[in-house]
Amino acid sequence: MEQANSMPIDYLPMLIQLLVAVGFGVGTIIITHLIGPKVRTENKLGAFESGIEVVGNARQPFSIKYFLVAILFVIFDVEVIFMYPWAVNFREMGLQGLIEMFIFMGLLLLGFIYVIKKKALNWD
Repeated sequence: MEQANSMPIDYLPMLIQLLVAVGFGVGTIIITHLIGPKVRTENKLGAFESGIEVVGNARQPFSIKYFLVAILFVIFDVEVIFMYPWAVNFREMGLQGLIEMFIFMGLLLLGFIYVIKKKALNWD
């Protein structure tokens, strides 16, 4: 079987697509800036909170628990993404793939137990 050598001309369609995509993005930004309204009023430049009047300062400190729970959610949510390719290729991976997934799930469970032991999800 012959191995195909790629030539620079083979990448021309990708280059054209990239130029069109970048050109569309930049062109849209420039055109909307040129033809958009220029009236700047105090009401227009003010903060908009879904129609609710702004109350207080937005820079108030709040509990780090919100960030901690969000980060833990992202970490454990991303781990689920690694399970999808395994589930799709389950039969091709055989017993070795099954063992590797058990190890992966065990490490994930250990991480979750660590989070529970550290009481990271308690709202006290």
